[in-house]
Amino acid sequence: MSLDIDVSLALGGFHLEAAFESAGPVTAVFGASGSGKTSLVNVIAGLIRPDRGLVRVDGKTLTDTANGVMLAPHRRRIGYVFQDARLFPHLTVSGNLAYGEWFVPARERYAARGQVIELLGIGHLLDRRPAGLSGGEKQRVAIGRALLASPRLLLMDEPLAALDAQRKAEIMPYLERLRDETRIPIVYVSHSVAEVMRLASDIAVLAHGRLAAFGPAAAIAQRLDLVPPEEDDETGAIIDMTVAGHDPQAGLTRLRSAAGDVFVTGAVGPGGAPARVRIRARDVMLAAEEPKKISALNILRGTVAAVSPAGPHAVTVTLDCGGQALLARITRHSAEALQLKPGSTAYGVVKAVSVSGPSASAR
Repeated sequence: MSLDIDVSLALGGFHLEAAFESAGPVTAVFGASGSGKTSLVNVIAGLIRPDRGLVRVDGKTLTDTANGVMLAPHRRRIGYVFQDARLFPHLTVSGNLAYGEWFVPARERYAARGQVIELLGIGHLLDRRPAGLSGGEKQRVAIGRALLASPRLLLMDEPLAALDAQRKAEIMPYLERLRDETRIPIVYVSHSVAEVMRLASDIAVLAHGRLAAFGPAAAIAQRLDLVPPEEDDETGAIIDMTVAGHDPQAGLTRLRSAAGDVFVTGAVGPGGAPARVRIRARDVMLAAEEPKKISALNILRGTVAAVSPAGPHAVTVTLDCGGQALLARITRHSAEALQLKPGSTAYGVVKAVSVSGPSASAR
């Protein structure tokens, strides 16, 4: 998958400038409200014509203002999933799914109805109408309708924003399956650090209409300056790992990476499968010596790479653990007591229940 974006757009007093190239399965567009996220995806979808721009998906040019190319939205083969599901209330779930198929000639369809239904776990909902669905169920049906249009690209604009925490937790595994089991490139728009870090392979960060940063999710996760204040508690590190084994009796999975082994709760994929974990900085304790006889199962040895201010009484410590970054948010008092400084050895301590995910890797 390749996505090439280079656009400029003026909307009243707002000016959007963004240029990046992504080859990952999920490109997240991240930023605060009003940063230009929706304007950018509407340019990709062809709903807004940029003043200047190029949009290309897998070598197919959708917009090229220099050469007069501006494909109509219905010719772009883009599936669009909005914040609200926008299902047809008079149709059953089956009817809504059929509507997605209706736009694509049979010879051009690659999305099999049965596989999409199984992928999203909506087989038991087919005879229901939208009024009888939960918010998470509606979004899964909306995603299924978009997939059955056999799109070359799937745009998801804040698809979980209208859901409560329980519904978000319900739908997230389906989004991961969508990423891992289909070959459809996804542009995922969100202002949630937790969502984009769990799903994305690459992240484009927008601020006030400008591209503030772009790169692999693991690298962007370390950019503390990019996290809005309201999301500061979600600051952390992403580590791509491999399933090393399961202990069914203890209910644990051992994951392995250059950073060291990490235990997580539950069974996560077969042995050898890639997995991604997200460890929030606030969930990491630090020790100057290797701890003994403690309840936390994960102890990662590293070298202090940086100590950065995090408010008047706290710091964020970045540990280099075998080439993988681990972030810890601790008090300034603790950092001074442990004499933490670049080059010193420290141990990151994390409870298994505090490790977010893991999910199938976005690599």
